[in-house]
Amino acid sequence: SQEANVLRTYIETVLEMPWKKTSRDNQDIIHAKEVLEEDHYGLEQVKDRVLEFLAVRALTKKGTSPILCLVGPPGTGKTSIARSVANALNKKYIRVCLGGVRDEAEIRGHRKTYVGAMPGRIIEGLKQAKTSNPLMLLDEIDKISNDYRSDTASALLEVLDSEQNSHFVDHYIELP
Repeated sequence: SQEANVLRTYIETVLEMPWKKTSRDNQDIIHAKEVLEEDHYGLEQVKDRVLEFLAVRALTKKGTSPILCLVGPPGTGKTSIARSVANALNKKYIRVCLGGVRDEAEIRGHRKTYVGAMPGRIIEGLKQAKTSNPLMLLDEIDKISNDYRSDTASALLEVLDSEQNSHFVDHYIELP
């Protein structure tokens, strides 16, 4: 029956998730500085701010899911800085492009009762990384748009704001 196919896809997705697989962060600030200097010429203020952020994070042992916002015109190195930070921290790097996303289900996932339901882009990124703590770059966040059915920006805020929810729950998987 059709339900068997839906259930099989759901079970395979849940089993593919990296529930307890984490990468260990490299807390060495000197190594991070070397990686940033090697990968980027110039951008001194950006590199200093990133190193400052990493140093505070290492000292306070806080920041389970810290968020850095890189702003600038296209081609100024935002994506490559994120990739360098991932290399410096010894984390998997995942780029999630949000340009043109109109429906909040693309972020939070579809309810599995719908025909053709799929997990959202955040869960797909975690599956692709095969670790539960990758460095995830949400690219082109300024190009998301609203639809008459949903508010994509509110869905993204709910995903990212740890004050609104301590555990992300995708509508497809329905597990924290």
